[in-house]
Amino acid sequence: MSASVRYELIKECPHTGARRGRLHTPHGTVETPAFMPVGTVGTVKGISAEDLEEMGYEQVLSNTYHLSLRPGSDRVERLGGLHKFMGWRGSILTDSGGYQVMSLSQNRKITDEGVTFRSHIDGSELFLSPERAIQIQGELGVDISMALDVCPPYPCTKDEATKAMQQTHRWAQRNLDAAREGQAIFGIVQGGVHEDLRRESADFICSLPFAGFAVGGVSVGEPTEMQYPVVQFAAPLLPKDKVRYLMGVGHPGDILHAVSCGIDLFDCVLPTRMARHHALYTLQGRVNIKGAKWAEHEGPVDPGSVFPATERYSAAYLRHLFHSGEMLGQRLASLHNLWFYARLMREIREAIEAGTWGDLVKRYELA
Repeated sequence: MSASVRYELIKECPHTGARRGRLHTPHGTVETPAFMPVGTVGTVKGISAEDLEEMGYEQVLSNTYHLSLRPGSDRVERLGGLHKFMGWRGSILTDSGGYQVMSLSQNRKITDEGVTFRSHIDGSELFLSPERAIQIQGELGVDISMALDVCPPYPCTKDEATKAMQQTHRWAQRNLDAAREGQAIFGIVQGGVHEDLRRESADFICSLPFAGFAVGGVSVGEPTEMQYPVVQFAAPLLPKDKVRYLMGVGHPGDILHAVSCGIDLFDCVLPTRMARHHALYTLQGRVNIKGAKWAEHEGPVDPGSVFPATERYSAAYLRHLFHSGEMLGQRLASLHNLWFYARLMREIREAIEAGTWGDLVKRYELA
């Protein structure tokens, strides 16, 4: 286990499984529960490192598969590592490429050795093994590297979920063996929607010396009523003294539910993706800023969701920007949504510390 990443549990909510903690990394401490904006290719779309720092974000997520194709992890290493390359002073976690094993299923082949892809850029062949995935992340110089796994899609049969879990298990130790000195790697628990598989996977993955643990294979197409029981069952199976990460989950209500189950870390493209599709998160629910009702609205979309970076701009102006195809519209909407998420996570931490969880859930019940 790497000593470079360490989780500190500060307080647990006595009425739920919610945890207040700190994740210590080489590039600073991350106050948890925390949300990681997604910067797949080394950038959160339309958002600068200075923007993220101003909002209080301490960790971002980038993607091994995409960065290995362009600009190449060897080039990033020559340029001083991903932090220097993207001008980011906080912590970075990289997905291993395991999600692309699922999402690019038409362009890949899985064997015991690894995954052979066809590049989505030019069709060239790329081979990603556990060793290569960890090597790439080592070259990027990130704080937290994710183990290469197989993420089963939804829907899939129990047999398919079992095979994906077993392949994940066969690769687990290979990920660890490939680590550089001090490279922190998180293991991933799979098993689909099946409790017996989730328990088997948690028992196996958590027996290995990973620096942290993730629940994978959630939010891959299954309905919420199937997602929640998986998270509720799987989260407490992970060690209390390590950080618990729920991969790819990011709707405000889903985050609140998962935090109450004991999850510490989240990532999702929703805040910025929805912003680019003219959707704003507010305490009154998600708003389509292109709607006619905002055409002459002089104030903010929601008086309860006004943030420093966007407070001078009216709803009418933001609507105008989208209808005019101006890129500033997408940027302002992205800033709004990321501020909303930053506030959500800060208030989650405060509620756990103050014992006011019920009030917090009520405040965000429409979001």
